[in-house]
Amino acid sequence: MSAENAWCRFDPGARRLTLNVHVQPNARVSEIAGLHGAALKIRIAAPAADNKANAALIDFLHRLLKLPPSLISIRHGAHGRRKVVEITQADASMRALIKSAAGG
Repeated sequence: MSAENAWCRFDPGARRLTLNVHVQPNARVSEIAGLHGAALKIRIAAPAADNKANAALIDFLHRLLKLPPSLISIRHGAHGRRKVVEITQADASMRALIKSAAGG
């Protein structure tokens, strides 16, 4: 896997999409802002306090991908800006949508 694709991994057998993300809380609007090193940068319109940014991140991804929030989880990094997000029951079109939104 090339370094440029390391932030987005899709396992078709498990139907699992794994994203390395860099979250920027307290943004004006929630949006994908491209890449930040080896991570997808997502601006979130919620403060980092009291788990609000994590909840807003899951809400943003659920609306973007049109999936129930229960299929999206933060696997690592819940208390930092760098996170590993896992999306179950995913398909290749979701990977393409995320990659397109990131500019790649």
